[in-house]
Amino acid sequence: MSPRLKLRDIAFFERPVQFARPFRFGAITINATPQLFVRAEIEVEGRGVAVGASAELLVPKWFDKRPELSPAQTVDGLRRSLEIARGLYLARTGYQTAFDLHASCLGAQVATCAKKNIPPLAAAYGPAEIDKAILDALLRAAETSFFDGMAGNIAGIDARLSPDLVGLDITTFLSGRVPLERVAIRHTVGLDDAVEGEGGVADARENSGARYFKLKLSGDPAADAARLARIGKELATLGHDYKVTLDANEQYADLAALRALMGRLDHDAALRPIATRLLYVEQPMPRDITRQSPLGALVAHGFIIDEADDSYDAFPAARALGYCGISSKSCKGLYKSIINATRAAKWSADGERFFVTGEDLTCQAGLAVQQDLALGAFIGVTHAERNGHHYVDGFGETPATEARAFAAAHPDLYADTGQGIRLSIHDGDLLTGSLNTVGFATSVHPDWSALRPLEQPRTLQEHLT
Repeated sequence: MSPRLKLRDIAFFERPVQFARPFRFGAITINATPQLFVRAEIEVEGRGVAVGASAELLVPKWFDKRPELSPAQTVDGLRRSLEIARGLYLARTGYQTAFDLHASCLGAQVATCAKKNIPPLAAAYGPAEIDKAILDALLRAAETSFFDGMAGNIAGIDARLSPDLVGLDITTFLSGRVPLERVAIRHTVGLDDAVEGEGGVADARENSGARYFKLKLSGDPAADAARLARIGKELATLGHDYKVTLDANEQYADLAALRALMGRLDHDAALRPIATRLLYVEQPMPRDITRQSPLGALVAHGFIIDEADDSYDAFPAARALGYCGISSKSCKGLYKSIINATRAAKWSADGERFFVTGEDLTCQAGLAVQQDLALGAFIGVTHAERNGHHYVDGFGETPATEARAFAAAHPDLYADTGQGIRLSIHDGDLLTGSLNTVGFATSVHPDWSALRPLEQPRTLQEHLT
């Protein structure tokens, strides 16, 4: 039986994060944005009180890309999602499993957010971050690690939100997991990142020795093809083999534009260094167009959804359209990642290939990168986009004492470079050994006294003034 818990408190905090270089993806360029921290206090039946934590950037214009909204308005949408979720979760006053709590609040969360003009992907952000903090507290109360706890289904995950599965599918998947000891980084090449020369894609000081590369697309087939040819020419100088993925962040307007790009990849000799090493293309079209557009003959190239993954039924719906994969991001919900990984394993047993990928919405050093890395290592993600160390200088605005505490507790993940503590990458890989500790992949919590309370969302009128 999974242990039951009840919530005592949920508190939100934030910390400013300045980027070391602009990060341009889709139609947005980020130079700075706050990082959210969640502190959850629970009482576990028969085990007493425990505190858990989670963290994630409040990323503008990704969860909600509507052009009429400013970047600040979309961040405030995430803050509203958090506050709505907090109210719903704290209203559940009885003992229940961690997944009971998630499942019993999710429908009301999406419905309430819809009334506040918050789309489903942003609506899921609040529960996703609260769930991570609750799970951290539960694992601490049970004195077990994320890997061991989830293998035994400590959260009580069942099939109520995924009727295409049965409970045995989930428990069988969980109990058979052998966490990866190493996860390769996939280096992001943003639309404003240098391609050639010093600081370019082949510069080992920039790509950290990566063997996998994630290349952002703009949505213009001709411009993207020209840029990919430049990138391919540089990657050919690496001296070792490599693989690539492409990510359009919903920028391709329709199937016609997408066919134009894929046609170039198929026939342009200058694109062969990219085309022959392409693993998949991520979220090419806007989420609403995606749902109306079967891929047809394009399926041979391998496509996955990311921003269109805004509900528990998104993966089966995408499969019917010809998509073979889906991203795992803890900011979209760790339980949904596990359900989707269960589906991929079950569907692949019939001979077709379905998979879950590891994508990164700039998980920062500390809680965010550790919890997302542990989730990926648990469900079998062999390489994951890891861009927090590239776009932010180490621990950024984190107090030095806090950064040193994370480095001391997780010496396989961080190193002091002489210019501050940074993520430690070993021959292109991150090591997961120290994540196998009591709690959700961390022996350390942030210095709560060094954080400021989450800002209150502003009204539309306040944004206009």
